[in-house]
Amino acid sequence: MIRRAKPYSKRLIQIKLSCFLVRICNSEPILEIANLRGVPCLHFCPSNHQKLRNMKAIITTAYGSPEVFKVDNVAKPLPKPNEILIKIHASSVTKADTMMRTGKPYIGRLMLGLRKPKNPIWGTGFAGVIESVGTEVTQFKTGDNVFGENIETMGTYAEYVTVSEDGIVTHLPENMSYDEAAGMCDGGITSLNFLLNLGKMKPGQKVLINGASGSLGTAAVQIAKHFGAIVTGVCSSKNSELAWELGCDEVIDYTKYDFTTNKNSYDLIYDTVGVRSFRECCGALTENGKYISPVLGMPLLGAMMMTSIFGKKKAKFSATGTLSTKETKRLLGILLEIIEAGNLKGVIDRSYPLEQIAEAHLYIDKGHKKGNVVLKAIA
Repeated sequence: MIRRAKPYSKRLIQIKLSCFLVRICNSEPILEIANLRGVPCLHFCPSNHQKLRNMKAIITTAYGSPEVFKVDNVAKPLPKPNEILIKIHASSVTKADTMMRTGKPYIGRLMLGLRKPKNPIWGTGFAGVIESVGTEVTQFKTGDNVFGENIETMGTYAEYVTVSEDGIVTHLPENMSYDEAAGMCDGGITSLNFLLNLGKMKPGQKVLINGASGSLGTAAVQIAKHFGAIVTGVCSSKNSELAWELGCDEVIDYTKYDFTTNKNSYDLIYDTVGVRSFRECCGALTENGKYISPVLGMPLLGAMMMTSIFGKKKAKFSATGTLSTKETKRLLGILLEIIEAGNLKGVIDRSYPLEQIAEAHLYIDKGHKKGNVVLKAIA
């Protein structure tokens, strides 16, 4: 005689199904058992499960004014085998960000997206804590404090970001806060590239830094002093005290004195803000002096072409963001050594909650930023 298996009751089936779903959803029940007119059934229940899989981020909807930004809840990124997931404590807002937001010059849209940004979440500089790591990650572990620059995919105007462990990321020094570190790669790595790679700066040389109180300038002053240069900082009178504190040997108030009248005075002029041309600065350079600037325009492009053929004085430019990952990591290593030696500190002008990204951009647009502006994903 063949016995048939006793069929499960409806209630038992629902219980088993609910337990199964709980297990596969990381112990966060998305279903619960309820009685509807005495009949057990399943329905979706509110839980933190969806919240754990989402994050707050700033979406760039178009090019234009700061009003193009909107706050949204988006899917929290999952780290690939070679990536780390970082809970962002602070991210940087830079002058370059505000320029990209406008979509001008239009040639930049070839990389950013023609009609609207192809990467909806912007921001590159970050500092935070590793929340999880991919299966192939060996250099970092959960709980490590890190900082860096996510140039290729951006995404730091958010609560979380994923970064390759071989990317521009390193452990946060004990003598630096999240806020200080968030903008350190932008100003620090860029200035290292210009002063060392382009300028070939040497100890004892006379270096003038125009825009000494900005993000690039504050880093450049400290880096130049670390390597033994004699530094002249150019800024407004209200920022002169900061320039002295950073280590300048001389400070010039540009509203009262024109540094270009100092003939044959500087081995290197680093114009971080790009407001004085090579032609204007040429007379202030020594015989083999160099003019370097991260702000590329037709005057600088023409000067670079001319000085590559004629004369001993040179004009130079570099797009630091296009350096190879290997070279950028080398510069990051140098930057880390200077920080750990206590010779480089971050300068914070203002910090804004993540939701106030438009206000942060408006402030930078005014052109009076001192040091770095920081977004706080965590209050």
